[in-house]
Amino acid sequence: MNLSIIIPLLNEEESLQELHNWIVSVMKSNNYSYEVIFIDDGSTDKSWDIIEQLSSENPNIKGIRFLRNYGKSQALHAGFAKAQGDVIITMDADLQDSPDEILAMEKLLLDGEFDLISGWKKERHDPLSKTIPTKLYNWMTRRVSGIYLNDFNCGLKCYKHDVVKAIEVQGEMHRYIPLLAKSAGFD
Repeated sequence: MNLSIIIPLLNEEESLQELHNWIVSVMKSNNYSYEVIFIDDGSTDKSWDIIEQLSSENPNIKGIRFLRNYGKSQALHAGFAKAQGDVIITMDADLQDSPDEILAMEKLLLDGEFDLISGWKKERHDPLSKTIPTKLYNWMTRRVSGIYLNDFNCGLKCYKHDVVKAIEVQGEMHRYIPLLAKSAGFD
């Protein structure tokens, strides 16, 4: 299988159908074999019902349901454990990450010398109360870790299969997956 697309979510009923359709369109138009793993992290809306409906209509759609909110790290950990693709993509469910970027990231990963590729939200549409702390966080994380990513918080990332199988994501460590990968010997 070419790709596993892992999507952690909490109360995203309004975006799931559109995100599914967008991903399927990209995958079909490029003739990819794929799976989409939605991880419902304790939603209280109809997100799980929509995931069940999508998976009944499309065998490439899988779901994992947490009965309460455990956080993004635990959701990613569960998705990584289930993923079978040669390349693993993570993305957010809120339509902020574009499925159109998946193929370019996958190509860059497979053609390049790196084991993971991290996305970057160049144009943020958040209020200053969110963008300023994010810029400070990214600056400090780059400085402390020695890893020079533009946006540690971006959910859109691309990994070789071996990377996600070699790391364990816990607590709030989802922001530091590149650091975990580096510590495990990946670039």
